[in-house]
Amino acid sequence: MGMPLVKSLGDGLWEIRSYLPEGIARVIFFVQNEKLVVLHGFIKKSQKIPPSDLELARKRKRLFLSDT
Repeated sequence: MGMPLVKSLGDGLWEIRSYLPEGIARVIFFVQNEKLVVLHGFIKKSQKIPPSDLELARKRKRLFLSDT
């Protein structure tokens, strides 16, 4: 198991990625007012984020921002 990696996904979204025996754990988040807002998390075996998971995170960000 390695250290978690953080990567920008664009549009203010970030990904934390960690390798586990079950696959790659991923958490998509953004930062607002010095707070980390977690939008989506999942475990996959593939290297890339499926487009549907990324779109779900974008939708949740839009919903979050429209409620604040």
